[in-house]
Amino acid sequence: MMKVVSKSVLKAHMLEFFRDIEASGEELVVTSNGQPVLKVVPYHREMTVDEAFADVRGKIAYHGDLLAPTTEEWGIT
Repeated sequence: MMKVVSKSVLKAHMLEFFRDIEASGEELVVTSNGQPVLKVVPYHREMTVDEAFADVRGKIAYHGDLLAPTTEEWGIT
């Protein structure tokens, strides 16, 4: 469940909230006068192409022409 906190409470306990977000991975919604104004989310590093395809690298073989047009395949004339 997403936590919700007011700006004033966040200000008073910011490091505690940040540590909790870092440990749990949960998002935090910050409100002002009862209305959501910010969302604090944990940072996730994006994978490189090599990391994303590491488990299949060298295991896939394609024997067609990679540069051939695909317009016929998609019904485009």
